[in-house]
Order: sequence, then structure tokens, then C-alpha cells
Amino acid sequence: MRRKLINALLHVLYFLLLKLEVSGREHVPPTGPLILMINHIDALDPFIVVGIFPRPVTAMAKIEVFDIPLIGFLTQAYGAIPIQRGQVDTRALRQSLQVLQEGGALLMAPEGTRSPTYGLQQGKEGMAFIAARTDASIIPVGITGTQDSGRYWRRVRRVPVRISIGKPFRLNPGAEPLRRPLLRTMTDEAMYQLAGTLPPQYRGIYGDLDAASTGKVNEHP
Repeated sequence: MRRKLINALLHVLYFLLLKLEVSGREHVPPTGPLILMINHIDALDPFIVVGIFPRPVTAMAKIEVFDIPLIGFLTQAYGAIPIQRGQVDTRALRQSLQVLQEGGALLMAPEGTRSPTYGLQQGKEGMAFIAARTDASIIPVGITGTQDSGRYWRRVRRVPVRISIGKPFRLNPGAEPLRRPLLRTMTDEAMYQLAGTLPPQYRGIYGDLDAASTGKVNEHP
């Protein structure tokens, strides 16, 4: 009930503050374990995606966010999983695996932090590990426009924001053990899928889509 009330409030705020365009909702599987992988260019990003997504979503958020007024309240109210950055957070890992093992949807920003250039940075291997362990589908969600929110709001204008939901896929480790080199390969392949949902100027180090390998990526059945 609390989540529904917050979603209703968020939709009112979206209408007042954002000029929001969402494409690709038809790609979302209605059931089953699902990871939403997003690019991260502004603090607004996870709140917008969680609010517009057609399924309940549990987000992973750095632990510092929980101490920020209002944002911390919303993060906690949505049941986000706090994560300690820069270390192996086994508690957050267990909670994330549980969400997916119960058939839920988990939001992750594999870059681990906001991009100062707004282009994609190298993804961390944690998402690939969790996806391979749970055989969860992954949906790339590209976000553009949120980095300009302050400039638009100072002029009392709505911010043009676009959310592009890509097609789901799965990572396929085959019979290989989940060691660092394999996780690195799978992470980069997933990041190229995310880059494909973004305009060229947001793709960062994953800008050359022709360089993407699909050897460890399977389309969702």
C-alpha cells in the first residue's frame, strides 16, 4: 500500500516536473526474475525508472543515499537494498539474490556511480555475477535528459526525459566457472546491450557497437 501511494505521488511529480517519454514497455516480461540495468547520470534516475516500470522493483542503492533528506525516505520506503561501495558486501549480495530467486525485479546501475561525462563508464562485474547465479533476464534501460533537471527547473520548465527499455536477454556462462575474466567478458557484453538503448553521445567507452561480442548473450525466449 505504501509503495502504491508513493507511486501515485511520483506520477503527479512527473507530470508537473518532467516531459517524460517512455518506449519499450512491451519488452518487459510479466513474471520471472528480472534485472533492470540502467545508466546513471543523475540522482533522479532510479526513482523515475522504479515509478514508471510496470512491475514492482527493488533497487540497490549506495548506503549514503539513505541519509539524504527526502531521497533517503523514498529510498527506504521502496525497500531498496543498501550497498557498501568499494568492498564485497555479502549482505547486499544475499538480499539481491533472494529478490531474484523469489521471481522479483531488481534495479542495478552496473557503473556503480553517476557518470561525470554522462557517457557510459566501465561496468562492474557484480551484476553479471548475480545474473549468472540466478539465470535472471536482464533488461537494459537507457536514460537521457535527467542531467539537465536543475537548468530547466531554474527556468520553471519541465525537463525532457527519455526512458528507452530494451529487449530482455540472458547472460550465458556455459560450463565455465564464474571467475573474474569471464565476469568481465559478460559485463562488457551486457554494457553494449545498454549502450544500444542510448544515443551515441551517451555511450561512452561502449560507443563502438560493432565491437560488441554476443557469445555470452542469449535473447530472452
